[in-house]
Amino acid sequence: MKNLKLRLVMYFVGLFIMALGVSISVKSNLGVSPVSSIPYTMTCVWGIEMGKATILFHTALVVLQIILLRQAFQVKNLLQVIIGIVFGYYTTFCNWCMTFLPTPEHIVIRLAMMLFSTFIIALGLFFYVPADIMPLAGEGAMQTISQLTGIPFAKVKVAFDVSMVTISLIVCLVALHGLGSVGAGTVIAAVLVGTILGYLTKVLGPWRNQLLQK
Repeated sequence: MKNLKLRLVMYFVGLFIMALGVSISVKSNLGVSPVSSIPYTMTCVWGIEMGKATILFHTALVVLQIILLRQAFQVKNLLQVIIGIVFGYYTTFCNWCMTFLPTPEHIVIRLAMMLFSTFIIALGLFFYVPADIMPLAGEGAMQTISQLTGIPFAKVKVAFDVSMVTISLIVCLVALHGLGSVGAGTVIAAVLVGTILGYLTKVLGPWRNQLLQK
């Protein structure tokens, strides 16, 4: 495969940057991005360490793909579990790093951290997606649903994100009597990550693609 070593480096660096962005959003305490809302809800409600919750969530999404696709499921997509484990450990490490920072109390600082986290997540996606190695289980599940229903991937993603946030919100309201993993930052991430990713792609995309010889 063309430029495999470079693509692998870009892929895992992108995943790490995304995990860092998620950890910063957690530290801001304004809500996490939609795709991380379920693992963080598991942490808030059941006390499961977020990295382990992330691994469990990604594994469940791979099982969902197997159930939906049955014999059409490709064995290579089991690698999504391995990638989920890597991403989970990245999350654990980044959350540990965040413990050395003071917990922000002023709303302006918390909002600034949340905005910065959306940029970091978008930057991670900027490197991770074009490397074209293996999608995370969330995107794999979205691709599966799109494939089976014929609904465009973009629309499936919106529905998937809304579903994750809705489930998280209901569970947190019932179990915690509060918003838990859902907050203003969740809405901010849903709106801004894609916008920032588009801007990064426009400005830095040619440089990245030249590295990848695309």
